[in-house]
Amino acid sequence: MEKGRLEAFSDGVIAILITIMVLELRIPQGTDWQAVRPILPTLLSYVLSFIFLGIYWNNHHHMLQTVHRINGKILWANLHLLFWLSLVPLVTNWTGQYHFAALPTAVYGGVFIMAAFAYTILQRCIIRLQGPESKLAVAVGKDFKGKLSLALYGAGILLALLVHPWLGACLYGLVAVLWFVPDPRIESRLNQ
Repeated sequence: MEKGRLEAFSDGVIAILITIMVLELRIPQGTDWQAVRPILPTLLSYVLSFIFLGIYWNNHHHMLQTVHRINGKILWANLHLLFWLSLVPLVTNWTGQYHFAALPTAVYGGVFIMAAFAYTILQRCIIRLQGPESKLAVAVGKDFKGKLSLALYGAGILLALLVHPWLGACLYGLVAVLWFVPDPRIESRLNQ
């Protein structure tokens, strides 16, 4: 099977998710800086989620550039990833509305750790089809960055629940910083 429909569908879903998130933002109830203060947590959760969705879109695009063909397993693995990403507007709104309270912040991290697992499964399905010497397999290697991300999400969830939610949110932000630049491992393989 060709990959074009999978790419187009994934792009469309992520675009819709970003649109849904922005529609959930509320305008300040006033015209001074004090009016902005109550919506800052919502705005911060939106910015972080927008960055994460952008990272997923960007890295998904780069990963699919290494793919020549897909199969049913890849289609289902991609849908699994999109399922977790489809929950991002919900947890973004919940986290922002309740000012990064412990449970919403932990669930926010839970959605992203599950999306990270789903991305890893998709990546493995692609490598299984393309072979161990494929560009993606060579580029990803042992995937230290992916494993570190999972560990940071897990630690963030625990910190959000057991210590302070903002510490968990900071670790989620650290994951975003790690992935902000498109995965150079894949780009370097594509350029060879």
